[in-house]
Amino acid sequence: MAELKGKILAGKILVSPQEAEEKTQSGIIIPDSAKEKPQQGKVVLVGAAKKDEPMEVKVGDVVVYGKYSGTELNIDGEDFLLMSQTDVLYIA
Repeated sequence: MAELKGKILAGKILVSPQEAEEKTQSGIIIPDSAKEKPQQGKVVLVGAAKKDEPMEVKVGDVVVYGKYSGTELNIDGEDFLLMSQTDVLYIA
């Protein structure tokens, strides 16, 4: 992944979502039409903390977020999600 240039606003994070599963644990191949939108990803950029809300997420964290969280962005051919820190449900 190329180094991203830019700045994220306060309270926001940029996440690289995990790829959707290609097959189940038992080996059944999942067609594109049935794949679930991934709900986990790695944080690549973090904005500054808001004055009333400390930033708990840091670059490199793997996070779990809600199914419809964030805004999809394509930067230099890569897909990312821009979301608020409050959309994060769990930090692994």
